[in-house]
Amino acid sequence: MSDPTPTAPLPPEWGPGSEPEEAADPGGPAAPAAPAAPAPPGRPPASGPEPAAAPASPDAPAPAPPVAAGGLEGDPTAWPPDEALEAVELDDRGWTRRDLEAILLVADEPVPATVLAEIVGSRLSEVEELLVDLAGEYARDGRGFVLRAIAGGWRLYTSPGARTAVEAFLRAGQQSRLTRAALETLAVIAYRQPVTRFQVAAVRGVNVDGVFRTLAARGLIQEVGTDPGPGQATLYGTTPAFLEQLGLHDLDQLPPIKDYLPEGADLLDLQDQP
Repeated sequence: MSDPTPTAPLPPEWGPGSEPEEAADPGGPAAPAAPAAPAPPGRPPASGPEPAAAPASPDAPAPAPPVAAGGLEGDPTAWPPDEALEAVELDDRGWTRRDLEAILLVADEPVPATVLAEIVGSRLSEVEELLVDLAGEYARDGRGFVLRAIAGGWRLYTSPGARTAVEAFLRAGQQSRLTRAALETLAVIAYRQPVTRFQVAAVRGVNVDGVFRTLAARGLIQEVGTDPGPGQATLYGTTPAFLEQLGLHDLDQLPPIKDYLPEGADLLDLQDQP
């Protein structure tokens, strides 16, 4: 993961053309032989005229954007470009492996192998074999993330060995201000806890999964139990850190919510939500 530049089987769009430049630099007089190889990428001006390379150095930034038209040197956050990624050839097993990794990357809870097999359209035995292979590969390579079988499913987690770095990153992120959406969600949880995600979403009228993850990462909310109703949804409440941030001793010191609600609105309606 640390070295995003693939090896030979990948398309030329992966590399910024460093090979032609290196071939042109050391071989001053013999340079005409080196450009013969990079001819397919279609860069005659970059590797052809070597004498003009030194004077053209100030103009180099200008020719770069045209080459970037393929998406290589555009927005640095978009590297590698989609075209290069889509050009990679994989067999059926490779496509399945890629799709599994993509699903697990966005999953916020363990996903059963049966569900994964249905989504990627492969046999359950093949999916289970791939999951075990992926978990072993990540562990052997010492990746910053691990794949674990837990709670009847599979999910990606940060590596235990990277705990210190992850905690430092999260603490640094706590210095930034919460968004309005996060503050509104936190207010609903604070005044009506314990509460489920669905109940909070019903009050706010939007999906709150991402905001819940942010608040949990900041240490402001936590799981406090399960709802006894159908589905036994997880209940959430605020943490001691929440009170500390607000300078409160307990939740009874929160200001009356009725003073901040629109006319006719009642947060107690939350209890009527399933």
